[in-house]
Amino acid sequence: MYEHDVIVVGAGGAGLRAAIAANEAGADTAIVSKLHPVRSHTGAAEGGINAALREGDDWELHAYDTMKGSDYLGDAPAVETLAQDAPDETIQLEHWGMPFSREDDGRVSQRPFGGLSFPRTTYAGAETGHHLLHVMYEQVVKRGIQVYDEWYVMNLATSDEADPNDRECHGVVAYDVQSGNIEGFKANNGVVLATGGPGQAFDHTTNAVSCTGDGHAMAYRAGAPLEDMEFIQFHPTSLPSTGVLISEGVRGEGGILYNNDGERFMFEYGYANNDGELASRDVVARAELTEVNEGRGVDDEYVHLDMRHLGEERIIDRLENILHLAEDFEGVDGLVEPMPVKPGQHYAMGGIDVDENGQTCINGLYAAGECACVSVHGGNRLGGNALPELIVFGKRAGRHAAGETLGEPEIETGYGDDVEDETDADLPVQPGATGLETSGDVAADGGVTASVDSLERAVERERERVERLMEKDSGIQHAEIRSRLQNAMTDYVNVFRTEEGIKKALRIIRDCREQYQDVYVDDPSRTFNTDLQQTYETRNLIDVAETIALGALVRNEFRGAHWRQENQVRDDENWLKHTLISWDGGEPNIFYRPVILEGEEKTYEPKVRSY
Repeated sequence: MYEHDVIVVGAGGAGLRAAIAANEAGADTAIVSKLHPVRSHTGAAEGGINAALREGDDWELHAYDTMKGSDYLGDAPAVETLAQDAPDETIQLEHWGMPFSREDDGRVSQRPFGGLSFPRTTYAGAETGHHLLHVMYEQVVKRGIQVYDEWYVMNLATSDEADPNDRECHGVVAYDVQSGNIEGFKANNGVVLATGGPGQAFDHTTNAVSCTGDGHAMAYRAGAPLEDMEFIQFHPTSLPSTGVLISEGVRGEGGILYNNDGERFMFEYGYANNDGELASRDVVARAELTEVNEGRGVDDEYVHLDMRHLGEERIIDRLENILHLAEDFEGVDGLVEPMPVKPGQHYAMGGIDVDENGQTCINGLYAAGECACVSVHGGNRLGGNALPELIVFGKRAGRHAAGETLGEPEIETGYGDDVEDETDADLPVQPGATGLETSGDVAADGGVTASVDSLERAVERERERVERLMEKDSGIQHAEIRSRLQNAMTDYVNVFRTEEGIKKALRIIRDCREQYQDVYVDDPSRTFNTDLQQTYETRNLIDVAETIALGALVRNEFRGAHWRQENQVRDDENWLKHTLISWDGGEPNIFYRPVILEGEEKTYEPKVRSY
């Protein structure tokens, strides 16, 4: 067994920043990650970091743009914290050696991004996330923070009180990919989940194969609700053949979208008469798919993104990586021809229900980054707001987990006095666990016994579960289940959603859950067993996909990235509230919490959202 004050699960931007902050607060800190830190998916972030750094810009403008972009589902305390803290955190990165692109006068460069009223996106070429990882990993090494890389965290060890608000997190159970050992990691102060997004729940995604919603699922089964899971961002510009991301920076620099008729459709068809290609991502993604669905798409699948007019010098200076991606994956030379692009699943606005300090309703359990929902993004995230979220809220979670006092949070978590009625939606199937699946599962009954040996019991249960999976020599392999799940989510819970389609997805997810009872691990080896790890990940994807579909079914309105055919208006009277889903011993419970629109000095009044 390993023991530290703070255990950070995941080594992307949020995890690295949390670990640095916890270490600076004096805590013995360790990172446990299934990937080496510089291989984390943060490295795929291309665009930049929003921060009000220049004269003429201020945090209030950034906060307003973020709230408008969220379609007024962001919580003001979180939105304002992001906008206020982002400048100092961005400057800190620069002091640590972040190689930001610069203007001729030496100032850090900033460019326009979608939904921003000021060009406040700070960037390092088109590889901002890559540089961010390396800069922060260097700080981790400098501080001597222990990193257990290629350790896959299988589950949390929590106490078993009936009310999740009374539970405590004691640590995590992890699988050493190299040795095959399953061990416990005891956290004296707290566990910070920073495991990234659930993109692999979809077939066409910009996310890496490692993005399997592990943190979401573990926290969910331990009793922490998941919030606003229906809000999934589909990035307007991914490459059709692979889902590889083409940065919003291309449009920020002046790239143009055309349909098959050569029309600049964002203006020609009135999708965004003022901002055109730099409208919010949800607006542009819907516009592209509308063009395709109405017969104006290229090869009935995608549209063209053209940056040739920017000139070779500017493209090489600011977007060189994009040239390589287009050439390598589509055989297109972006200097002489337009690039094919279409929407691809990109980001989850929802996640583990946390407050401004990253704390869940379970004492000692924190979350930060894409796996968390504070909520700063609401119904739609603005491009350039993901990376500041990592560093701002990763830092806060690390400090608080280490024992620092950050003030009383304004945002509530869990099932408390501020929640609204539970849903009365007509569900097509009974969601949640089946009998065999939860046998021996640490979180099936809320957790393991709260005692000195609780972590050891959690470890033993995971070892037993692995033995059951390895002893079977027939059944169904996880890859078949995962493929069926991904296709269902892509077909029915995509940009455009219908009630019947979502119900079909829920029925298929239920079938996948039942099929999983017969899953087995084909690889008999005890070391580097990716089949075993991916079998665990597939179970997590089933849980997370179900919450996405459940949220999409019950939210009967059109808000942000959530489009419903039957309800194509934003319903502020009934739906200015967050959707929360709790596990409740294997039976998902859906309830709601009002959005907080009262900020530090102003109340954000919902307005018509146009660009």
